[in-house]
Amino acid sequence: MEARLQNPAVIIPEALPAVLGVMKAAKKGGVPDATLELVHLRASQINGCGYCVDGGVKSARKAGESDERLAAVAAWRDTPYFTDAERAALALAECVTRLSDRPDPVPDEIWAEAAEHYDERQLAGLTLWIGLTNLFNRINVTTKQPAGAGW
Repeated sequence: MEARLQNPAVIIPEALPAVLGVMKAAKKGGVPDATLELVHLRASQINGCGYCVDGGVKSARKAGESDERLAAVAAWRDTPYFTDAERAALALAECVTRLSDRPDPVPDEIWAEAAEHYDERQLAGLTLWIGLTNLFNRINVTTKQPAGAGW
């Protein structure tokens, strides 16, 4: 696969510091890095972003994630490998990523479950992280960024 266009943040370099700033801020929300990696991977799987799935797996491995857990992210509901807090984050990530799939895109019960495990600051960080992941997915899918490039 060949990219249609270089990464837009390379073409318009003024965008990169802003995006990286939001990433840095989201990580300061206090959600464990492992959870953020899992959420990134799940949203990227849903969006069919090969570039982000490939990079997300590599990043998660560097952060200490096991191959067993990484292989199970797509079927997280049916495996015993995730904590209740991680499950709540994954459920939230799925809802936020699939906004048009239901009349109430992020049901109160999904939000309430996440709020049982994460405080307001963590929920803010998690929400920003999911939004950024979806931004990256949309940019990379649109421009057909090839998996394995740049990670």
